[in-house]
Amino acid sequence: MPEKNCKLSMNDIVSLCKRRGFIFQSADIYGGLQGLYDYGPLGVELKNNLRDAWWKSMVYERDDVEGLDSSLIGHPLIFKHSGHEDTFSDPMVDCRDCKCRMRGDHLLDGKCDNCGSKNLTEPRQFNLMFKANFGPLEDDASFVYLRPETAQGIFINFKNVLDSTSRKLPFGIAQTGKSFRNEVTPRNFIFRVREFEQMELEFFVEPGTDEEWHEKWVQYRLEWWKEQGLAADKLKLFHQPHEELAHYAKATVDILYEFPHGFEELEGVANRTDFDLGSHSKNQDELNIFAKVSANHDSNAKLVVQNLEGKNFFVPYVIEPSAGLDRGVLAVLSDGFNREILENGSERIVLKLKPHLAPFKAAVVPLAKNNERIVEKSKEIAKKLSRLRLGRVKYEDIGNVGKAYRRHDEVGTPLCITVDFDTFEGAEESVTLRERDSMEQKRIPIREVEKFFQEFYAAGRVGNSIW
Repeated sequence: MPEKNCKLSMNDIVSLCKRRGFIFQSADIYGGLQGLYDYGPLGVELKNNLRDAWWKSMVYERDDVEGLDSSLIGHPLIFKHSGHEDTFSDPMVDCRDCKCRMRGDHLLDGKCDNCGSKNLTEPRQFNLMFKANFGPLEDDASFVYLRPETAQGIFINFKNVLDSTSRKLPFGIAQTGKSFRNEVTPRNFIFRVREFEQMELEFFVEPGTDEEWHEKWVQYRLEWWKEQGLAADKLKLFHQPHEELAHYAKATVDILYEFPHGFEELEGVANRTDFDLGSHSKNQDELNIFAKVSANHDSNAKLVVQNLEGKNFFVPYVIEPSAGLDRGVLAVLSDGFNREILENGSERIVLKLKPHLAPFKAAVVPLAKNNERIVEKSKEIAKKLSRLRLGRVKYEDIGNVGKAYRRHDEVGTPLCITVDFDTFEGAEESVTLRERDSMEQKRIPIREVEKFFQEFYAAGRVGNSIW
C-alpha cells in the first residue's frame, strides 16, 4: 500500500494549481494584482462542479428554496440602510519603518507582520466596499457600490420572489455570485481575496422558530462539506461570542476547516433575525413587527408577511448559511492532496477528489499515438462518454501511458481508459480501466464501458466501489 509523505504546505497547493492549470495570479504578465486570481482550464471545472453541487443540494433537492441572480452593482441606499456604510470596515495600521500596511486586529504582540517593528501608526477604520461611478458623469451624486455580499440582493428581492412564487414560510432564496471587498491585507492564496464568489442562502422563518432552524442548518451544512470529501477531523464548529457578533446577528456558528495555514472559517451560519428585511422597509410604525428599526428610509417596500390568520403583518427572521466558493475550492484541494511513496520507492502526487468534483471525469489514453487504429478507437470512446454529459472527458495523447496516469492522478481524474494493441484481439474489442486511488486495473469489453462509466459516477465514490 502507498504511504503518505510529509505535511501539506500552502506552497504545495499553489505549485500544483499553477503547474496543472487550476489557478493563476491575475495579470501576472504585468506583475500581478494582489488578492486577485484567475481560474484556469481545470480550476474552472472544479469551481463549477463545487458550485453545482451546492446548487443541487440547496435548490434541486429541497422543495422550500427558490433561486436568484441579482446585480453585482448595488444602489448606495441598499448599503446605507443595511449598515454597511457605517460598520463594514477593518482597522488598518501602517509600519513607519518598512511602510507595510496591515490589519490592526491581526497583529501578533503589536508587531509588524513584515519586519517585526512596533513603530506602527494608530489603527484607523478602512471601509471595505468598492465604490464606482454610475453613468456618464463623475460626481458625488452618481456613485454606486460593487456588492460586498450577495445577501442584500436577496433581501431587496424578497417581495418580488414572494409575490411571484406564492411561497409560505418557511422558505429560502439561494444565490451564488461574485462579491467584492477591498481587503487591507489579502493573504493565504485564494483564502482571503478582493474578488471572490459566494454561495448564500437566506432562509426565512417565523420568529420563535429561528433558533431551531439555526441549529438544523448548522448540522445540514456541516454534513454537506463532509459529502464533498472533507475529513471530519479537519472540520469543527465555532460559536461566535456575543461581543464578536456582526451588528445584524443574534447568533453565528462558523464551520471551520483546517487549511494549510490553520483552522479558519469555511462557512458561517448566522441568525440575522429581522434586521435586514426590517431595514429595507418603510412605515414601520404601521406594521405589527417584532424589532425596532429605523423609520428614516427611502424605500417604499413592506418586506413582510401575514400571519396564518391573515390579520397582522410581521417581518420574518432569517437564517443565513453563507460559504465562500473560493475557500471551498481551497479546502477541497487541500483535503484531496496526497503525496505518496509507492512500493518501488517512487513518489506520486494524487488529488483524491470526489468523482462529482473532478475536473476530468475520465481520460482516454491511446497506447500508441501514431497508430491510426488505436487513436481512432480512443477518440470514439471519448466522444461517446462525453455525450453522456456527466462531465468533461479528456482524450490524452501524450504517447506514454505511465506519464498519462501520473498526470491524471495529479489533477484528480478518477478513471483512465487505455486503448492498446490487445483491444482488437479476441472475440470482442476491450480496454483497460485504471482507478485512481487504488491504481488497480481491469479489462472490460468496450461495449460495457458506457454502462460502467455511468454506474461508477452513480456510486459517487472511488476506491473499490464497484471494481
